[in-house]
Amino acid sequence: MDFELTEDQVTIRRAVAELAGKFDDQYWMEKDAAHEFPAEFYQAFADGGWLGITTPEEYGGHGFGISEAALLLEEVSASGAGMNGASSMHLSIFGMHPVIVHGSEELKRDNLPRIVTGDLHVCFGVTEPGAGQDTTRITTFAKRDGSDYVVNGRKVWISKAMESEKILLLTRTTRFEDVTKKTDGLTLFLTDLDRDHIDIRPIAKMGRNAVTSNELFIDDLRIPAEHRVGEEGQGFKYILDGLNPERMLVAAEALGLGRAALRRAVRYGNERVVFGRPIGMNQGLQFPLADSLARLDAAELALRKATWLYDNGRPCGREANTAKYLCADAGFEAADRALQTHGGMGYAEEYHVARYFREARLLKIAPLSQEMVLNYLGSHVLGLPRSY
Repeated sequence: MDFELTEDQVTIRRAVAELAGKFDDQYWMEKDAAHEFPAEFYQAFADGGWLGITTPEEYGGHGFGISEAALLLEEVSASGAGMNGASSMHLSIFGMHPVIVHGSEELKRDNLPRIVTGDLHVCFGVTEPGAGQDTTRITTFAKRDGSDYVVNGRKVWISKAMESEKILLLTRTTRFEDVTKKTDGLTLFLTDLDRDHIDIRPIAKMGRNAVTSNELFIDDLRIPAEHRVGEEGQGFKYILDGLNPERMLVAAEALGLGRAALRRAVRYGNERVVFGRPIGMNQGLQFPLADSLARLDAAELALRKATWLYDNGRPCGREANTAKYLCADAGFEAADRALQTHGGMGYAEEYHVARYFREARLLKIAPLSQEMVLNYLGSHVLGLPRSY
């Protein structure tokens, strides 16, 4: 076993940490409070070429693997940017994977270079209020009309829709009741987010407010057939290609956020004096933080194994799901303990750990819940009967 990062990976980690460090906690507190997209931060990473870290070189990217992308997003999150920072670029960094693998050359050339430069924002339209995590039950329907498709339906929890020019949209082209296999009949498009036919409504939510989450109401959206990604009816297979990497990237973001929270807690534990001694001297506070350090370190090892397996073409479903589960759990526990270490001041926005807490809690729900991870491990790894 070799636990050393490559020279490129060390360089990536150092450079990203340095760039992200230029945007301090005050910046993120203000963006979150104002519900304002972090345009300066996003553009700085675009100008540095980081949005194209996994995009093939022929489209302006660097062609690195998921290991490097995970290091990038981990460092972004760990800087204190948390999910506001990571979510601003998450889809640009790896969300276009179905297009890279299955899209037409025209679709790739028209869109990928613009994503790399930061000129093009794209959101991902999959989740629906009536389907939840059962993606096969979506009802947004694309009906063929000559050389176009006409789409009607509704999507929910669509990040960055307010900022996006285009949408990677999953629809049905054959209704659920008419397919032999429930994963058939789903079709993926990369198309314009036409405000004349899509009503975008931001969702008021608990945290990560610098990046919007939205409901989309789609009414007679006309999509040219050339905006279809791959073959009609194969969309579910295409998005499956990106599920394991998505779990790894979310795990990296959770890991980084846990590191940021722990750093804040340790600083406060050293500085805050009560009853004539630093509060970090008290084992009731010291032990939970030491435990979080151990749990974050263990979760990191699971993540590193998962990304290595993926980049080396090995099966990695078990490891990707395990990494997401462990990192989300360890990251939230660290954020919770950081808030507790601060006592009443942890509830005050000026100490920033309240924001970390809100954002870390999200990662136990999205992009899939901890319970769905356990469902996967129980049925696909342990061989127990499927429960859903």
